[in-house]
Amino acid sequence: MTVTSGEAILVLEDGRTFRGEAYGAEGETFGEAVFSTGMTGYQETLTDPSYHRQVVVMTAPHIGNTGMNDDDVESSRIWVSGYVVRDPARIPSNWRSQRTLDDDLRDQGVVGISGIDTRALTRHLRERGAMRVGISSTETDPKALLARVLASGEMAGAELSGEVSTSTAYVVPAVGEKVATVAAVDLGIKTNTPRMMSERGIEVHVLPANATIEDVLAVGPDGLFFSNGPGDPAATTGQVELLKDALARELPYFGICFGNQLFGRALGFGTYKLKYGHRGINQPVMDRTTGKVEVTAHNHGFAVDAPLEGSTTTPYGEVSVSHVCLNDDVVEGLELRDASGALKSFSVQYHPEAAAGPHDAAYLFDRFLDLMQRSTTSKQKKA
Repeated sequence: MTVTSGEAILVLEDGRTFRGEAYGAEGETFGEAVFSTGMTGYQETLTDPSYHRQVVVMTAPHIGNTGMNDDDVESSRIWVSGYVVRDPARIPSNWRSQRTLDDDLRDQGVVGISGIDTRALTRHLRERGAMRVGISSTETDPKALLARVLASGEMAGAELSGEVSTSTAYVVPAVGEKVATVAAVDLGIKTNTPRMMSERGIEVHVLPANATIEDVLAVGPDGLFFSNGPGDPAATTGQVELLKDALARELPYFGICFGNQLFGRALGFGTYKLKYGHRGINQPVMDRTTGKVEVTAHNHGFAVDAPLEGSTTTPYGEVSVSHVCLNDDVVEGLELRDASGALKSFSVQYHPEAAAGPHDAAYLFDRFLDLMQRSTTSKQKKA
């Protein structure tokens, strides 16, 4: 059956149904329903590859008022499977705006829905957990759409980094004098990540998700970086083996988000799916190294299962939890140290590269550079 133009329905896998208006492209889409609490930065959210196969519900009621531009994108396209907003802006108003959000969603085939009670939907997801969902502007029968939702894929067990990664390696040159070289494995990397490293004099060689240790060593790196990305870390094995090999060679490592989860798995920890995850730009995290609390940007549905207190002995050194979310004690960072207590590698679950902010955690890129320089100096002395 076909609905009259402008109508749309949203059906969760537990049968909860919302009716609203079609937004963006007409058609039908499926994915994992998640909510984001950011009041700004919707363009960065939409173009973040980590949201691949997810339908994002915006908790801020008014979305699209600054339009869209070509400068704030985090990748070459919109990655969300669907988009849910309460009150889309009728007219964007910003000197940098080049087109409307609705235009970009429509042009890139992203099906959305507007005019629904996003507060009620968010409360439902908080109580029941993230779940599969369908949005359709071509179906009137919720039961028929529900059947297709239940037949769609789940996020648990999904290996998705290969679907969002670059197919060929490329280089982001250092700004000014080059002081280090990094091999960055693209698992869904955001544009601002290599930019923040290059601003610190780091030449970044971005490699495909299927890169081998030989590919990494071929660029002569001072350090290895794993990016953010979508999917279940337990379903990702090749990159874990690559990381183990790099750690055995004592190559300094820095991982963000998915890179934190894979670091945990390489060190022997498990990972698990959070009930509804952390998404937004207002999450408080404590850096145990400094004792400071940072307001941070998050986008993760999985977490590392590591002990919050003490350290764990691994074949590569002693590992401990370096960052903790103050809302729920979820592990937000890991650090690996040698017998003398010197830092060898580290990772964080949140996003220090968040282009829309906040910028409290930008110092982590400086920490990575310091780590690489100290490691290089140590190796030169030994030689």
